[in-house]
Amino acid sequence: QVQLVESGGGLVQAGGSLRLSCAASGGTFSRYAMGWFRQAPGNEREFVAAISWSGGSTQYGDSMKGRFTVSRDNAKNTVYLQMNSLKPEDTAVYYCARSRGAAAGSLRRDYDYWGQGTQVTVSS
Repeated sequence: QVQLVESGGGLVQAGGSLRLSCAASGGTFSRYAMGWFRQAPGNEREFVAAISWSGGSTQYGDSMKGRFTVSRDNAKNTVYLQMNSLKPEDTAVYYCARSRGAAAGSLRRDYDYWGQGTQVTVSS
């Protein structure tokens, strides 16, 4: 059974940075693209970033471009999300997810396994 465990969330001031990690177990991590999504109270779950199986291709949500960077270490079965220049509107629970295939996608239906999420709170 695939398990995904996020870590690295917390409280940060606007303009600050956080690095989220997602450790995967079960399955073959390096065969699949991985993604990050977020959900704020009362909002739909929103695409944040995705990375292909090799790390050679990445995608970002429009409001994250230039501020967030997704990366992965297949030897450690871990995907990362570096978040810089954080804004209060970035406050949400952040989830990592495993894609159904090797290519990165931006739709929730592209992913079949999800972590429990980690809270990120950005104060103004």
